[in-house]
Amino acid sequence: MIKIRAFKVTEDPAACLRYIKGHHMVLESYGVTKVTSLNADWIGDPDTYAIIVESEDGTKVYGGGRIQIKSKQLRMPLEDAIAILDDRIYAYTENLGNYQVAEFCGLWNSKEAAGYGIGSIYMGRVGVAISNQLNIQYLMALCSPGTLRNCLKVGFEVVKELGNNGTFYYPKEDLTATALIIRDIENIPSAQGIEKEAILRLRENLNGYANEKGPKGEMEFMYDLNLVHEK
Repeated sequence: MIKIRAFKVTEDPAACLRYIKGHHMVLESYGVTKVTSLNADWIGDPDTYAIIVESEDGTKVYGGGRIQIKSKQLRMPLEDAIAILDDRIYAYTENLGNYQVAEFCGLWNSKEAAGYGIGSIYMGRVGVAISNQLNIQYLMALCSPGTLRNCLKVGFEVVKELGNNGTFYYPKEDLTATALIIRDIENIPSAQGIEKEAILRLRENLNGYANEKGPKGEMEFMYDLNLVHEK
C-alpha cells in the first residue's frame, strides 16, 4: 500500500528532511544541482505545505512535492529562477493579487516509485486537489518537458507572456522548463475530463482508501489530505 499525505511543513520537520534528501538524490542522479526549489528556506514557513508519497509505516519516501504560498517573507522558487532570464516574472506575480498565488514545486519521484507505476500524474492530481483548501486563486508551476503533458491534463496553462512563449533554458543550458498557471483553482476549467473527475473525487474524499489504475496495474492508495484544521 502507498500512502500520500499532505501537511503544513511546520507540523512534521522530520518528514520534510526525508523529502529534501530524496529530492537531492534524484536530481543529482540526472546531473542537476542548481534548482531554486532545492533551497530549504521553506522548511519553517507556515505558508508552505508538503505532499509526500511514502510507505504505509512512513519509513520510506518514494516522492513528493509542495505547495508554497507567496508571502512577504518568502517568494515562490520560480520567481527567482525565471528572473535570471526574464525579470518580468516579479511584476507578473505581483499583478496576480495580494498573496493569493502559490507554486506547486519540488516535485520528484524515486526510481522505485516509477517501478511501481507511480508517475507525476498522481502528484499533479493531489497538488491541484488540495490547493482549494489554502485560500488561493492561482497555482503556478515550472515544469520539465517530461511532466508538461501531465501538468496540462490537470488544469495548468502555459504562461505565454514570459520567456519564449512560456519556455526557458533551465536549470541548465541544455534543459528547458515551462512556466504554467491555473487561474481558477476552485473550478479548474482547463483540466481534462478524466483528470478533472479524479481531482474532484479526491476533494470529496480527502482521507481514505482508493484503488488506482496505473500502467503497472491496480494499486491501493491511502490518502491523508485534509488541511482544514491547519488553516
